Amino acid sequence: MDAVLTAMVEEKIGPGERNRLLIQTVKEQLRFDYALALRSPAVALHLALKALALSPGKAVVISALSPYYYLQVIKDLQLTPLFCDITNDFPCMNREMIQETINKKPPECEVCAVVLHHTLGFVPDTPSIAELGIPVIEDISQSYGSWLKPGVKKDQEESKEAPAPSASAQVSFSGVFCILGLEERDMLTSGGGALLFAMNRRDGTLLRNYTSIADEFCLPDINAALAVVQFRELQRNIERRNEIAQIYAHAGLRTRHKRFIPKKDDENNYYSFSLILETGLKDVVLYAKKKEIILENAFEKSIAGIEPCAGCPVSNSLVLRTVLFPFFPRLRSQEIERVSRLIMTLP
Repeated sequence: MDAVLTAMVEEKIGPGERNRLLIQTVKEQLRFDYALALRSPAVALHLALKALALSPGKAVVISALSPYYYLQVIKDLQLTPLFCDITNDFPCMNREMIQETINKKPPECEVCAVVLHHTLGFVPDTPSIAELGIPVIEDISQSYGSWLKPGVKKDQEESKEAPAPSASAQVSFSGVFCILGLEERDMLTSGGGALLFAMNRRDGTLLRNYTSIADEFCLPDINAALAVVQFRELQRNIERRNEIAQIYAHAGLRTRHKRFIPKKDDENNYYSFSLILETGLKDVVLYAKKKEIILENAFEKSIAGIEPCAGCPVSNSLVLRTVLFPFFPRLRSQEIERVSRLIMTLP
């Protein structure tokens, strides 16, 4: 609140110095070559696809569980969406599923990009997907900070004894561009907005073509001020999320419902806690409501959640069976205990 109020008092709430401070703050963690701080993830995806210079009619592979705005942006650019399914135990696309989707496409449809969403904070195997030779745009809005280890202090991160976040991030990001959403439900929030960045100079040159875009596309300082605080609090929030996740996971061992399985146990930012229900959502949501706990459909606002995708049976099924539990760093101990008891007693 202090950061936002200071921006308001200075009567400079449009894009300006705090926009640049945000970019510099994140660059210290990620060591990217160039970034733009924009008004929304939709603007970021639009510019990323435009930077790839894709001709109308070219195809873009996206997960059926991607945010719905992906579909709107792709159609606005007159590109063709190709919906990719996932496996039952991991919520992101993998190389095999992408290859299968490409093999099934019409012969006249040329695939020119993959937009890879890190769904529910899980990190896909981007290096193997990049080996397909198709430009990849990574959306790390929900997985940001997955390389940070709970309990590791900042001075340890920067020492030779443990890799700094930037070093780990450089290894993890294999996409041409990365989108880091800053919306209300993203891992970090500015109340709205996104960063679009490229890790190397070659790809950064493509983004530099948009250096002089109008202020109306850029993140206002009032939002950037809030985002800077969020980035600086990231380590502490991940530690707290880890503590809550361990309690929920222990409770989950006593239920028949399943969880998604991370590819690497040491890469998790604990963005959310979800369960894949053996039955539909309705009975579980009503049961939780009686306990005065609100549960959410994990994929209600995904593409498949709004428009079921042909050829994606697993995604369509998960839309009907995946639930999110209350999960954020400022949950009180009593609230965490109530939710864990709910998890243990789910019908």
